[in-house]
Amino acid sequence: MGFFGSSSSDNKTSSSKIRTAVIKTQNVAKELLALSQANGVSIESLDFNVLDIQTFTATNDGKKDVEFEEISNDELYELDDVKALLNKSFELKQMYEIEVYSKEPKDDKFPNFNIAIGANASKCKVYLSIKSGSKIEYFKGFQDELAILINNKKLRAGILINIFDEILSEVVSILSSKVKVEKNLEYHQNETILIAQSIEPTPTIDDEIIIHYDKKNDIAKHEKIDYSSRGFIQNVVKDELLIEYIKPKKGTSGRNCKGLFLEAPEPLETNVPEFNIDETILQKDTQDSIKYIANENGYVTFEDNTYAIKTDVDVESISFKSTGSISAGLDSNVSMSVKEEDSSKDAVGAGMEVEVTEIDIDGNMGPNSKLNALRATIGGQTHKSSVIRSEKLDINIHKGTAYGKKIHITRLEHGIIDGDIIDIGQAMGGDIRGKEVYIEICGSYVKATSSKIIEIKKLQGSENVFTIDSLLKKSSQKGLEKNENKISELEIATKNIKKEINKYTIMIKDNKPAFKELKKRLLHYKKNGVQMPSSFVDKYKQFLKIEAHLKTIKNEYAVKQDKLILLTTKTASFQDNIFDARIINRDRWVGYNKLIFKLVDPPIEVVYEPPEGSQDKIFGLVEDEDGRYSIEPKKEE
Repeated sequence: MGFFGSSSSDNKTSSSKIRTAVIKTQNVAKELLALSQANGVSIESLDFNVLDIQTFTATNDGKKDVEFEEISNDELYELDDVKALLNKSFELKQMYEIEVYSKEPKDDKFPNFNIAIGANASKCKVYLSIKSGSKIEYFKGFQDELAILINNKKLRAGILINIFDEILSEVVSILSSKVKVEKNLEYHQNETILIAQSIEPTPTIDDEIIIHYDKKNDIAKHEKIDYSSRGFIQNVVKDELLIEYIKPKKGTSGRNCKGLFLEAPEPLETNVPEFNIDETILQKDTQDSIKYIANENGYVTFEDNTYAIKTDVDVESISFKSTGSISAGLDSNVSMSVKEEDSSKDAVGAGMEVEVTEIDIDGNMGPNSKLNALRATIGGQTHKSSVIRSEKLDINIHKGTAYGKKIHITRLEHGIIDGDIIDIGQAMGGDIRGKEVYIEICGSYVKATSSKIIEIKKLQGSENVFTIDSLLKKSSQKGLEKNENKISELEIATKNIKKEINKYTIMIKDNKPAFKELKKRLLHYKKNGVQMPSSFVDKYKQFLKIEAHLKTIKNEYAVKQDKLILLTTKTASFQDNIFDARIINRDRWVGYNKLIFKLVDPPIEVVYEPPEGSQDKIFGLVEDEDGRYSIEPKKEE
């Protein structure tokens, strides 16, 4: 919004003055500027009185000389006829007769009232802006002087008077009434009030093509751009809006508060779609646009001037130079094949991140690379700093970190594995955590932790640690911690309630004879129609309250005890299956190896070190009659 004119508190008085001049003009601001320059005074030192306003209208029928006809003041508000005002040939102007003079500070009736006239871009809405800190005092003739002040500022801004401003009189009246009641009025914040409104035009809409599926164009200015993610694949989901063609639409004309006709330009039509689509994309034609909508999950392609959605993509490699990181989404149905034939190069380059539904990689994962998929196959090897997440995962040589549900590793070389069902061909060091762990050939320095079974077909090394842990998964650990916290809280609560129960039980026991005697006397009073002493009644009620309170806390204690038993049982259930868990070595034991069973309650570790050469194959946890735990060989199952 622009604001015109200086505030009334900014007026400056020049040492020079002008002779009072009477001028007829269409442009008040221009005349004031000319007078100030001609007389060497500041324009702020000049003020004026409006002696007369003439309003003229004409219909421009194309002739050179347009004849204007004056209309009376009584006819001004009849100019609100929209049909006439929106006639391009209709013209409207005003002529003002003003008396210009040098003003004196003593003549300023609003010395501390800082106001300005503003308007929107089209000048179809005009506002009165009152600056914070403005002060006004009521005086005789306040309402008329306020109207003159505002209208004079409108004239300085080139805004017509008494046209389009029917609401001004109400604004002035309300403001005047408020000042009259309060005597002194101060504004503690800026205030903007609409004082004139004409016919706002509707903007013309040029045609436009919006590419919605191109996510990289949605990056906010303040966000840091990731140059490694260049949108090689633009993943989409079914029913997603991909492309939208905005149809051209001519706006409607208007007329602003300066009386100028605002003609709506013809729309530009330069983006009419010339591309094609296949059956994977639906076209929806509406009054305002044409929408192109995904008919299935996948990624968008544009080949031979045709947009389509595909699910399979083949690349030689994924690298910063070729594709950048790829984020199609797990539910995108996008299936990738990466074939890097050169074994000296990485199929997935350093720092690259890939997220697709399925992927087959004939090559290596580079340093700091990340892969996320529902199914993944890696034919080469993973780097020690690479991270792979996949529900179903198959890796040839694994040195990095892998998470999944069903994982197969041909050779593990000091990598990390965390999953449900883990099947390893050869383990040469590494950290394995899973519900079920199966190792075909086990070398040295392998740490395998399971909640159910660890099975080794052939043991060729030593310094291995095989652990059964019921709380293997973080969810189980958190569940136990939460359970134990609740148990601790309940134990404290029941202990405190028990103390309170003992206290009130003793209190009632000690006062029972006195209560019986009191009850007997009250019944006597009642039977004989004698008014009972209030002190006796109060003591009787107090004793009844104590009995009721004792009953309540006993019930509360019973409820908390039941909860405590339930939670204690639940804690024990976290290791219910530990006695069914097994560590199995189908081969003989060689070197030094350690078997561990971790218990929840009591929180201890039971350790067993099979002697070298031992033929015992299956081991489980046993509890004897004295409650002592040990790891012992089991018969073939």
